[in-house]
Amino acid sequence: MERVGFAVVGTSAIAEAMVEAMAGADRAQYVGSVSRSAERAASVTARLGGTTPFLSREAACACSEVDAVYIASPNALHAEQALACIRAGKHVLVEKPLAANEAEAQMVFDEARAHGVVAMEAMRSVHDPGLDVIRRAIERVGQVRRASLRFGKYSSRYDEVLAGRQTNIFDARLATGALMDIGVYCVEAMVALFGAPSAVACAPVLIGHADTQATGGAIDGAGTIIARYDDKVVELSYSKITQDLLACQVEGELGTVTFRGASIPSEGTIRLRAQAAARQQGYSAGASDADRVEELAFEPCANNMCYELEDFVGCICEGDSVEPYRTFTIETLSIMDEARCQAGIVFPADGRAMR
Repeated sequence: MERVGFAVVGTSAIAEAMVEAMAGADRAQYVGSVSRSAERAASVTARLGGTTPFLSREAACACSEVDAVYIASPNALHAEQALACIRAGKHVLVEKPLAANEAEAQMVFDEARAHGVVAMEAMRSVHDPGLDVIRRAIERVGQVRRASLRFGKYSSRYDEVLAGRQTNIFDARLATGALMDIGVYCVEAMVALFGAPSAVACAPVLIGHADTQATGGAIDGAGTIIARYDDKVVELSYSKITQDLLACQVEGELGTVTFRGASIPSEGTIRLRAQAAARQQGYSAGASDADRVEELAFEPCANNMCYELEDFVGCICEGDSVEPYRTFTIETLSIMDEARCQAGIVFPADGRAMR
């Protein structure tokens, strides 16, 4: 296959950003969007440069021009919709988080293997070359002992919560909340950089109505996860009800790496202790030598969703292995399942087995 035709489930801003990435890709072609409204399907498809609007997922999967489906629907629908597309013989690129929990994600991956198609989570940070810049910097700071990965951005939807109104962004019935929508970036970056921890402890900030039945149960607006490894500890901080202005940080015995953007790695430095910098440069440091600070060079990119799209298409067209990304997804959701269990946040998918 030289070019992959895509149908898009979802008409949100993130779906439009993916279509923009497709427009700049050599081997991806946007075919059309799916909506139950014929008018909306047609208008969105035309505006984004597609050729064929779809009134249902089934119609998209029946289209010979569609090779893959990008799913950007509410979190609670991801696994169900992915399974249906896979069983129709389509590859699936599923917006993060790929599923509501680890069990659902495993089912999606197992079904993809059985049908000979590619299933991948659209997690932009683990595909961004900026993460490799950070990895290389971390290799220079010696034994890592502490790290802090953070992402906090005030959501305008929180104003609805404060006004006593329901909103999909904070609703356990839709598998949303701060951890699922924004904390996942921190968790998956940690897994990609350090692997899975041996244990986690979650301290959530629960929000919502006094009667949690209004949002399907307890839901989080912010939180912190402490992840324990044999040789280090990692703090994950996430929030949709406050603005986090601090940088991410990885502390090694020889120096410290800082960078901004758990979802879009950028603006980083590596600061080496004078003795460590001298050793790496091949000379002896004096008592008056200062620490060495270097700027990290990140490749500018207007829309870093292009990287996940490129890797997904590579798995389809060239047979590149999807296994590393599957591992990141499964280990991330396992951590998030445990964090939610400690926080008392329960999703409908937690209590049922999908068929």
